[in-house]
Amino acid sequence: MLTSLISGIFHFFWDNIPDISFIVKALPLSILYAGLALLFAGYCKKKLHWRTGITRKIFHFSIFFCAVIVQYAFGLGGTFVFGWGVSLVLIYTIWKGASNILYEAIAREKDAPKRTWFIIMPYLATLFGGLAANFFFAPIAAMAGYLITGIADAIAEPIGTRWGRHKYNVPTARGVVSQRSIEGSTAVFCASAISFFCIFFIRNTGLGCNAIDTPYIQIIAGAFIITLIEAISPHGWDNFTTQVAGAALFSWWMM
Repeated sequence: MLTSLISGIFHFFWDNIPDISFIVKALPLSILYAGLALLFAGYCKKKLHWRTGITRKIFHFSIFFCAVIVQYAFGLGGTFVFGWGVSLVLIYTIWKGASNILYEAIAREKDAPKRTWFIIMPYLATLFGGLAANFFFAPIAAMAGYLITGIADAIAEPIGTRWGRHKYNVPTARGVVSQRSIEGSTAVFCASAISFFCIFFIRNTGLGCNAIDTPYIQIIAGAFIITLIEAISPHGWDNFTTQVAGAALFSWWMM
């Protein structure tokens, strides 16, 4: 069984690595896109004085939304290259460190003194969540995970920060106090339902499906489950849990 798993993982990567000509073209564009997205978030933080909870999510949404487009247009190989570009930008950002405009765009003050760790951990959660979603489920289901995580998590924190009045604590493995709110979780529910519907629509475009065929009950139930999972996910790891759960629920209930 272990040998079969190792073989499956090897072929998963080997079969989806694009040819060198695509990498040469796509990698610089991926670096440019990720760099500009992070620079824009930094501009909003430094010049417009937006809260880090918002500027961090600007970058977060930009990356996940683009991942949906890239995977739809170029397949998983394209997403691999896009991920490499994002990784290089984040490595550079961490290397530059505090006070740099890129770093300050995504390093929350409330995470001090472990601000860098809470850049690295969500990155790893995103990386492993995306790989797991694609390894175990169909690419279109993985796209549902991207979109749910990209939209739901991106709007939950700003809404919770601005309008959250009913707080609750979430577990954390690094001793940093983290809170979420009922208002933010409600935003997660709405965004998850919209994300499921959008990916279902994309999948079934041209297949003759209509409003009657749309699995509304499954979409609502799936969004509710995603909301619960996001609510109990350890601080920094919801990028993993919501991605995988979104892909699984879409695969089981909506394909």
